[in-house]
Amino acid sequence: MIRISLDEPTLARTRIAISPLWETVCSLFLLDRAAPGSLGFPYDRWEPTARAAYADHAEVLRRVRGARFPDFLCPAPESATPSIADELAALAATPDDVIEAGLAGYDSAYLAAFRRPGEVRRWADALHAYWERALEPVWGGMRAALDEEVLNRARALATDGPDRLLADLHDRVRWEPPTLTLVKHEEADIPGTDRRLLLIPLIFSRGALMCSSENPAVIAVSYQARGAVVLADDRPARASDGLALLLGKGRAQVLRALATPSTTATLAGLLGLAPSTVSEHLSVLVTAGVAWRRRAGRRVLYGLEPAGLAMVSLITPAHRAAA
Repeated sequence: MIRISLDEPTLARTRIAISPLWETVCSLFLLDRAAPGSLGFPYDRWEPTARAAYADHAEVLRRVRGARFPDFLCPAPESATPSIADELAALAATPDDVIEAGLAGYDSAYLAAFRRPGEVRRWADALHAYWERALEPVWGGMRAALDEEVLNRARALATDGPDRLLADLHDRVRWEPPTLTLVKHEEADIPGTDRRLLLIPLIFSRGALMCSSENPAVIAVSYQARGAVVLADDRPARASDGLALLLGKGRAQVLRALATPSTTATLAGLLGLAPSTVSEHLSVLVTAGVAWRRRAGRRVLYGLEPAGLAMVSLITPAHRAAA
């Protein structure tokens, strides 16, 4: 667990920002965590190009892996809507003393390489090359979904305040004032006194939570944004999708997404659907015997029964069946 203690001034300064750099780095972690070809909907059409782009720069990109790495390698954005060029320029200009301070306490041969002159700039250049091939082609749709996410969250923040916003942020983010807990394997206690809390929605989070706290002025926390389905928007029209014809578009999306067992809240965020809509679809799929429902502690997980897996595998969009 990561426990962040937030005082009133920090809580009052809660803001939301979009970060192309955080999206880029988190997409690398998504590829690292999954076997090739296993990401599933809605990342399946994006995955082959992304893996090829990753492989071309793997020597550098794979130096940052695992649960922990210094914050200077993926700093919090300095504005609400920075460009990737802005963020990479700031990254490449990281002072040597910040690099050395950030690497202290990390016993990793991969990370030690960043002590070499010019290595952080090489990391930034590799990220840029990967971004151009893997993320830039889909950034328009991603940016539109993220803009809508920020607008909705900012409206909630203005209307109901930070307490309500944090309580409804993510199924692995727990807000019990004054402590914001991120459910992760690592253990850490982070003081949030007279700082600013920055929330960063990510299309490529898929349940993973990033936290940046080494900046004395800012604590940044990522979460899964709604609207990851935009990555599948180039799928064929509904007329060529047999599963959508059979079940309806929304129910077909939910069934495909269950290739990875998920909660209702996670599915809603992934697909950009209202939780009540997802819950209705899940109820029908469980009753039909193509999905299962199981309680795991305080969470309720849903996944594919063999019949559901067969449907997803066999009833494919026409262009994929003909490939």
